[in-house]
Amino acid sequence: MTEARQEVSLGMPQLPAPAYPAEVRARLEADAKEVIARYPGSRSALLPLLHLVQSEEGYVSRTGMAFCADMLGLTTAEVTAVATFYTMYRRKPSGDYQVGVCTNTLCAVMGGDAIFDRLKEHLGVGNDETTPDGKVTLEHIECNAACDFAPVVMVNWEFFDNQTPESATQLVDDLIAGRTVEPTRGAPLCTYKETARILAGFPDERPGAVEASGGAGHASLIGLKLAKGEAAPKARVVGPRGEAPGDQPQKGAEHLSSHDAPQQTSASDPDFPAGPAAEEGE
Repeated sequence: MTEARQEVSLGMPQLPAPAYPAEVRARLEADAKEVIARYPGSRSALLPLLHLVQSEEGYVSRTGMAFCADMLGLTTAEVTAVATFYTMYRRKPSGDYQVGVCTNTLCAVMGGDAIFDRLKEHLGVGNDETTPDGKVTLEHIECNAACDFAPVVMVNWEFFDNQTPESATQLVDDLIAGRTVEPTRGAPLCTYKETARILAGFPDERPGAVEASGGAGHASLIGLKLAKGEAAPKARVVGPRGEAPGDQPQKGAEHLSSHDAPQQTSASDPDFPAGPAAEEGE
């Protein structure tokens, strides 16, 4: 591979990034070559390679970016442009557990802002900051397509649904204390470095991870069934941490309102055919 070219910023040469120790470099090179071989063009391997170096240090360091540039024959500027664009690539040392609170519209309305404010106060950190023990990095995140379970907290991209300020506080306390924490759905929880290696494309060896799936929210599935004219199913209600979830009938499933029930349109109802609007006076 070609050596990463030194970049110049505002006419001032940048100091070369420190190199990985020889044994670390050799191990990462072997992994990187395996990743690169999956793609017809080596440049396409940049995203997984950034996850790979993140799995080594817990963030994408200058050393990691120089390594990616070297393996792919890119400039460090080209690698930096990608690493700074995507929020899943950390640019500074962070915690073992990335705790993200969704503060997008629906989660915010349902209490996401209150959860985020409580955690900031409880942990003594702000957005994108890490607790002094290096355990938890707190951040607000954008929509993760889990609106049916709002407000949602994610830990290393695993779902913790229907949270409250109290349950989220207990969650971070458990993480810091090293107690076992189970996501509401999906795969078992692992550290951020382990998550990064999985995202780089290496086998997920967590027990039950292959079978696990986040799945669509029950409210979404009910809407789909209603649209198809099928009977509304029972919805599984997911309770906050510390409360036992249970299967309960979907509210209004037996007596659908005019807003919930499938409606005939003018195009499908022969008694009210669709046609051009008549002019007044005709």
